[in-house]
Amino acid sequence: MLDVQNVTRVFGSKRAVDAVSFTLHEPGFIGIIGRSGAGKSTFLRLMNRLTDATEGRILFEGSDILSLRGRAARSWQSRCAMIFQQFNLVPRLDVVSNVLHGKLNRQSTLATMFNFWPREDIIRAIDILERLGIDEQATKRAEALSGGQQQRVAIARALMQDPAIILADEPIASLDPMNAQIVMDTLKRINVEDGRMVIANLHTLDTARRYCDRVIGMRDGRIVFDGTPDQLTTDVAREIYGADECFNEDATSTAIKPTEAPELRVAAQ
Repeated sequence: MLDVQNVTRVFGSKRAVDAVSFTLHEPGFIGIIGRSGAGKSTFLRLMNRLTDATEGRILFEGSDILSLRGRAARSWQSRCAMIFQQFNLVPRLDVVSNVLHGKLNRQSTLATMFNFWPREDIIRAIDILERLGIDEQATKRAEALSGGQQQRVAIARALMQDPAIILADEPIASLDPMNAQIVMDTLKRINVEDGRMVIANLHTLDTARRYCDRVIGMRDGRIVFDGTPDQLTTDVAREIYGADECFNEDATSTAIKPTEAPELRVAAQ
């Protein structure tokens, strides 16, 4: 299903991703762990075509996604949704509009500028929010939500794309433990119930052990561990991280100054 072959990304003299190879035959929940600078985020950006690889191939269902250009690359980004640590929502827009932005690649520029959406898309966005337990927040500005709620909105936006793969780049690093659990439970439920592949960069060993079917450990751009959560022992962790470290979630929040939000419009049928 997904075959990563010797993928490398070089920045100057630094090999940020160094000959990474692995194969996934089923749409499981894959955790990538490692210290800051290990190459985890760069690898996800390669998969989502936010940056280009120096060499190697990533085959998904037989197609090399690294060779895609233009419209084909944008089409791949619709099938491979990205969730970021800092949510990447539009603060002044209401929650439903942010979710609808998951269809930007399939929406005309003019319609997007005027926040003009087909009724069926709006209904689907609200259904997704209901599934994630935040439909009561649908008309609020994104900036008014808690960090955990904003990350669930980001997940809803990803689901709006109807992707085959969801990439999550440290999705709980900015959340308190309670909201981190809610977000991870949500991603796991999507993986199990929808059969969507989830590949997540994770900060803690406990999170990887609890949620992942398979764990990949990276150090200095290379894979140094590839196995099951049960095989993720303390000795293996030392090999991945290079030393004993404290793996605690970092609970932070950012306040954003309110601004005016445009009205959500329904396209005439």
